[in-house]
Amino acid sequence: MIASPWIETAPSPGYAPLAGERSVDVCVLGAGIVGTTVALLLAEAGRSVAVVEMAEVGAGVTGYTTAKLSALQGTAYDDIASRHSSEAAQVYAAANSGGLELIARWVAERAIECGFRRRADHTYAAGPDDVATVERTAEAAQAAGLRAELVDDAGLPFEVAAAVRLEGQAEFHPRRYLLALAAALPEGSVHERTRALRVEHGSPCRVHTDRGTIEAQEVIVATHYPMLDRGLFFTRLSPHRSYAIGVRTRGAVPEGMYISAGSTTRSIRSHPLGTGELLIVGGEGHKTGQHDSTSEPYARLEQFARRHWEVDDVEYRWAAQDCIPADGLPYVGRLTPTSRHLWTASGFRKWGLTNGTAAAMILADALLERENPWAATLSSNRFTPRAATPTLIKENVNVAARFFGDRLAPPDAGSLEELEPGEGGIVRVGGDRVAAFRDDDGTVHAVSPVCTHLHCHVRFNDAERTWDCPCHGSRFGVDGRVIQGPAVEDLEPRDVTQPSGS
Repeated sequence: MIASPWIETAPSPGYAPLAGERSVDVCVLGAGIVGTTVALLLAEAGRSVAVVEMAEVGAGVTGYTTAKLSALQGTAYDDIASRHSSEAAQVYAAANSGGLELIARWVAERAIECGFRRRADHTYAAGPDDVATVERTAEAAQAAGLRAELVDDAGLPFEVAAAVRLEGQAEFHPRRYLLALAAALPEGSVHERTRALRVEHGSPCRVHTDRGTIEAQEVIVATHYPMLDRGLFFTRLSPHRSYAIGVRTRGAVPEGMYISAGSTTRSIRSHPLGTGELLIVGGEGHKTGQHDSTSEPYARLEQFARRHWEVDDVEYRWAAQDCIPADGLPYVGRLTPTSRHLWTASGFRKWGLTNGTAAAMILADALLERENPWAATLSSNRFTPRAATPTLIKENVNVAARFFGDRLAPPDAGSLEELEPGEGGIVRVGGDRVAAFRDDDGTVHAVSPVCTHLHCHVRFNDAERTWDCPCHGSRFGVDGRVIQGPAVEDLEPRDVTQPSGS
């Protein structure tokens, strides 16, 4: 069973969907870490806000993280300094430290019960081949202004070759935190189960949803992957899936937070949940829609956990989706260079909680016409060809290969009859390609395999039973319903008893 501990242990109180027409100063699309934070910052400054959420508060990407709050972030600083400059790395460190401290301040001031606790964060070398990387990470983090230090003992139950430690970082329960922020907004500000479909840019803007229309002076697209293609973010972002398990163990669990420096990532931390500590082990990342079996990563994480701890039970399994920016820095600001009233934030390179909070601070300052020291470096419309071009070429060649290659690839199964209960795949029906899933009671759900974003062919995610786009990361339920953008339209249903062209 796939379930996030953050979602399972913190149900939403149930905010009413939008009903008809509304007019506000600012409409925020998405109630994750960026959207909820910026909405509260603006509401406290006297702006009227409406938050539109396709699902529930904190039940999107934010509810599927490992919930670390850290400015260290693995080997980020060596990468940022080499691709940009030491000054850019300093800004990135300051922004993430500032995001962490806003969360800490709000938790204290609002008495939010979310398991917030300070922890040292570590980037460790699992073997001698990674020592040089860890040493460069320490130097780059220190040059960026962080009080990082090289240590020999990281406090793990297995030997590490070296580690970078940064004290004073934190961990928490992200959904309990976001639900507290949502509850602090003026009554009627949040609209769950309301899908934004399109935005008319103007003065005012008009946000069209499946439940009605909101008129707003400013619109913030905080949907993790911008749902509007006007900024061509799909050419600058690479969607990745990462996996995590929550296990119950006998004996002590680590008191810090950890991530490995090598190519096989292992993320480790614990969280107080129920009657004890839940050990969280993550890693096994890959591009969305580009893995043969999404059940295998969970098995490898479990093997790792059992090798180093006495595991009683694997209580949770879940996966997160992240947007990796082409030049290594988040995109925060106007949706396009000419968008006077449309704003966005994305590309948090798998560290969305501190980056997302910092992005919300930047956006709030922009709308309130205040200076922000991080805004220029993290601008959504910056031009950084040296830092971005190699990644842009690589990623867009990959997209082109998937776009054409998946159309020519043989079907996953020869016919619908070959699909067992619980299986899905691309099959041919009457000469047409169909994305088909047979549920546990034998019923077949069939939809078009063509993603409604830019028409790549979707792939079946066997662990979560979804259709995932290998080009730009859109995800759909087995019934074709959009569950993650940039797509906003559902996959078209297919009648497998009377096939038609796709």
